[in-house]
Amino acid sequence: MKIDVKEQDENSMTFIVYDAEVPFVNAIRRIAMMKVPKLAIEDVFIVKNDSAMFDEVLAHRLGLTPLVSDAASIEGLVLPEDCDCDSEKGEYCPRCSVSFSLREKGPKTVYSEDLKSCGDSKIKPVYDTIPLLKLKEDQEVDLEAVAKLGIGKDHAKWVPTTVCAYKQYPDITFNEDEEVIYAVADNCPRGVLAADKDEGRIDIVDIENCSLCKTCVRTAKAADSKFINVGYRENDFIFKIETDGSMPPKEVLLKACDVLDSKADEFITFSEGGS
Repeated sequence: MKIDVKEQDENSMTFIVYDAEVPFVNAIRRIAMMKVPKLAIEDVFIVKNDSAMFDEVLAHRLGLTPLVSDAASIEGLVLPEDCDCDSEKGEYCPRCSVSFSLREKGPKTVYSEDLKSCGDSKIKPVYDTIPLLKLKEDQEVDLEAVAKLGIGKDHAKWVPTTVCAYKQYPDITFNEDEEVIYAVADNCPRGVLAADKDEGRIDIVDIENCSLCKTCVRTAKAADSKFINVGYRENDFIFKIETDGSMPPKEVLLKACDVLDSKADEFITFSEGGS
């Protein structure tokens, strides 16, 4: 198997996986979404809330606010089930929790930047401009929120990815015995093909952007032609990961691989009669 990174920035990464199989690639996708631990607010203790927003709605908005969860920031934190504290009571424990406070008075719009960490300053909302609620004159909000590690399998707020998908690598060929149908390039909705009428051919300019919609094939078929064929490479894949900013996409991928490796070891141990 070979991996070729095509694009990568702070929150997204696109790479090509060569010589792999669908079950393996799909396992990586599912684990990246559902098994990679991430911080999110789990418990909210509201002392005062004079706003028009119900307590439950405010707690829900806080829970869905992305928090910095990269490896360096959450080093030393453990999942609640791995901690010896009584996490079911929602109490703050420095080994498995991070506490935040929110104390504001109107008139103002309260944003995510107003949510202050009571401990580690590295753990904070990813974005400062997420609106949480509006306070009118003399209205106040006073609360404490406790964030904990969790996985997307338990709740969407712990899913680190906003996009985690793959497609099989497109394969486009032309039948040289057929007359060139220039309309197949004109009708391509994603700019994959370009017509070169001077040279009398169709060029493939961006094959990785092909969605396998086969508009080009239908265009040729409408002209009673089999000029173009669209398929895919069975063992090559284009994979894209985009995160909510809580952790880099490369870190999500590496953690997903670690989880898959651990599960494979457990399966091998079980198969060999271990426990």
